[in-house]
Amino acid sequence: MELVIPDVLEESCPTRQALERLAAKWRVLLIYALFAGPQRPAQLRRRLPGISQKVLTETLRGMEKDGLVERHLIKLDAPQHIEYALTELGRTLREPLAAICSWAAAHPPGS
Repeated sequence: MELVIPDVLEESCPTRQALERLAAKWRVLLIYALFAGPQRPAQLRRRLPGISQKVLTETLRGMEKDGLVERHLIKLDAPQHIEYALTELGRTLREPLAAICSWAAAHPPGS
């Protein structure tokens, strides 16, 4: 299989659009956290020290809009309980992210 190098500098390039969807600081880390299965926002905050509630909410909403996560209401009456899970599209990122992890392990900083 021949490696295709897209013109990521073009705004209309699908690869550029995908990179922009994942480039936000917390998105990839949230995807990793959600590989373990559906989780409530409090669980995600515990797993990602340093993320504020506001940023977590905004990031999850953006990921939901992009089709990477889905929001489930698991308790309707107050206080509501919400859970987030990866969509089928979000789960397709497992292999590409594993490839990045392998590359990072093979090329540690300073090597």
